[in-house]
Amino acid sequence: MEIKLKYGCNPHQQKARLIIGQDPSPLTILNGAPGYINILDAFGAWQLVKELRASTGKAAAASFKHVSPAGAAVAKPLTKEFIHSQFLPDDNYSPVATAYVRARGADRMSSFGDAAAVSDTVDVSLANILRREVSDLIIAPGYDPKALDILKQKKKGNFHVLQIDPDYTPDEIESRDVYGMILEQQRNTAVVNKALFKKVSKNQGTIPDDIYETLVVATIALKYTQSNSVCAAYDGQVIGMGAGQQSRIHCTRIACDKAEKWLLQFHPQVLGLAFKEGLTRPEKANIVDQFLLWEQLSDVERDYIRSQLDTLPEPLNPAERSKWIAQTEGICLSSDAFFPFRDNIDRANRTNVKYVAEPGNSVRDEEVIAAAEQYGMSMFFTDLRCFLH
Repeated sequence: MEIKLKYGCNPHQQKARLIIGQDPSPLTILNGAPGYINILDAFGAWQLVKELRASTGKAAAASFKHVSPAGAAVAKPLTKEFIHSQFLPDDNYSPVATAYVRARGADRMSSFGDAAAVSDTVDVSLANILRREVSDLIIAPGYDPKALDILKQKKKGNFHVLQIDPDYTPDEIESRDVYGMILEQQRNTAVVNKALFKKVSKNQGTIPDDIYETLVVATIALKYTQSNSVCAAYDGQVIGMGAGQQSRIHCTRIACDKAEKWLLQFHPQVLGLAFKEGLTRPEKANIVDQFLLWEQLSDVERDYIRSQLDTLPEPLNPAERSKWIAQTEGICLSSDAFFPFRDNIDRANRTNVKYVAEPGNSVRDEEVIAAAEQYGMSMFFTDLRCFLH
């Protein structure tokens, strides 16, 4: 089977298609005309949520941009503070809807125009959320008829809706055409579940079950993130993804910086921002992002923020930021390869990370372990590298 794609990675790459060698096809395009990158994002996101569902037993969701997850999460009830921080209406959200709201809420800036994936049937609750979001695509194993009708009206009928057979399993060997030559490798079928985290350098106390679940979420997310990558996670959801950097410390800095912004969005001064009437939800998200960077802004940028608010609260100072971050317990950090230096642990400590997972087997493992013990962290060694290129 062959599906003509809108275009390749760029509009001038017109000769683009998807070839499916299985009959019947495991993939059905229910609406829209996806392009090359849409398909790459859809397949990466689907694999992530399918694996999360299998490992946790909960509905799962991912928000993908440029072949890496901006966020991923399993279903859990939403707090009023979370709903308010995402500028969502109070509602009785279904489990699959909460999974997507949490996944997209990991990094609203990066999720703008995302490819969404969910492990369960898309219902009306989720469709109503997607209807309001700036999103390009959804891939799922099924759709309620009313939900599909809602999604078909999104983007003037151009929203991409993909359905995939949840029982589809690809061949063990995958191939890739690069510069006219073919690369082959065994597909990464390594299983990530609670059992992967049984090797602890020094147990700093009883590990709650929800910490294991969060480590599973973070590590499965890394499995489908362009390397190098480091993931910060909390309460069963990604809160900071540092993806595609050549240096691991840069991955850690990005992941922790994003995690801190995620935590600070719940500070009363941030939740209490009084926006001018008429601002869209993405515009409000941008203002929150800039408000949290107040000390780095120019006078022109600060004047713009003032113009978008009815009143400007006192920006958070470094001491207030640190105090707020320090009150959150259970923050996890996972890495797709070993930490080569203790600087990664030093940076993680400033974000109050208490649980760290990495493959280990670095020549400086003892140095990294010593740093973790110094900060009272529990460090898990998985012996599993999860590079993706």
